[in-house]
Amino acid sequence: MTFDPHNVDLTTADPAQVVCYLDSDGNDYNGQLGARISAIFVIGIVSSIATFFPVIAKRAPHVRIPLYVYLFAKYFGAGVIIATAFIHLLDPAYSEIGGDSCVGRTGHWADYSWCPAIVLTSLMIIFLMDFGAERYVEKKYGICRDDPEAIMASGVEVQRLNSAQSSHTHHSTNKQAKDIESQSQTSDDLMIERSFRQQIAAFLILEFGVIFHSVIIGLNLGVAGEEFATLYPVLVFHQSFEGLGIGARMSSIPFKKGSWLPWFLCSAYGLTTPIAIAIGLGVRTTYNPASFTANVVSGVLDSISAGILIYTGLVELLARDFLFDPHRTRDDKRLTFMVVSLLLGTGIMALLGKWA
Repeated sequence: MTFDPHNVDLTTADPAQVVCYLDSDGNDYNGQLGARISAIFVIGIVSSIATFFPVIAKRAPHVRIPLYVYLFAKYFGAGVIIATAFIHLLDPAYSEIGGDSCVGRTGHWADYSWCPAIVLTSLMIIFLMDFGAERYVEKKYGICRDDPEAIMASGVEVQRLNSAQSSHTHHSTNKQAKDIESQSQTSDDLMIERSFRQQIAAFLILEFGVIFHSVIIGLNLGVAGEEFATLYPVLVFHQSFEGLGIGARMSSIPFKKGSWLPWFLCSAYGLTTPIAIAIGLGVRTTYNPASFTANVVSGVLDSISAGILIYTGLVELLARDFLFDPHRTRDDKRLTFMVVSLLLGTGIMALLGKWA
């Protein structure tokens, strides 16, 4: 029987049909094309600057950034990532495909709690990928993460050769100095490469999750209605804070000198939302962010991204930096500053969830 919204018997009507009808209105686009076009450039430029800043500050020796400024950017950004996972991804995912949504009340979507299931699946897949990458690095270099002596063992053959050759007194002094320098360089290179391989996989996963979220944000901003005036400035801060978190995390990864990868990754984040806004403007008369299909796509992507960012935020950012880092500072003043920066980033990003 076809649902007639003008003749509804609430005692017999299917709640799913009522909810779906209420959600099926077209987008609320109300003009302001000039302001929306400006959003493409403003959000693109501001978020790119925020993303590039920590990377440039760390890689450019002539740019002297105070330690506490760098720490603020790094841990404020970590707080932003964690708040994004719960407030800006998990909550919208429930409203899109959760039990009270149009999607969650229809077909097989009503048979199970798919939103938390997708989050859980995403989280466990990221864990397996992270663990696999970690184990691969350990096997490749034959060392354990908390065994500093084993790290030096990678240069043991060089050291043994040095010891054997030291008995030859003819060139012993010069050769020994060169061999010690060579061994030190070899060990340093191995530690840097190992650190890079351990961190890059987790970072790529993190950026992947954030970019998913940025695409949805851009599309919705392009077709937003009366809320556009509020949403625009809020998203400028939203994307800038996320970019700061991305850049700060990237700046701690030991990329090879001259590598193009950090600049590509910064650019990818900075361009994602502006491109999505442009696409949203291109389909502003036809795209309906509240349609069944749009809700399914957004809900699934938000759930996947939430799982990625929950794992990354809690494990890669909090646990590794504060709980399991053997080189963590013992300076209480610095630790307090790091924790306060983290809480500030979390709190501000959670507050922005009131509007976006």
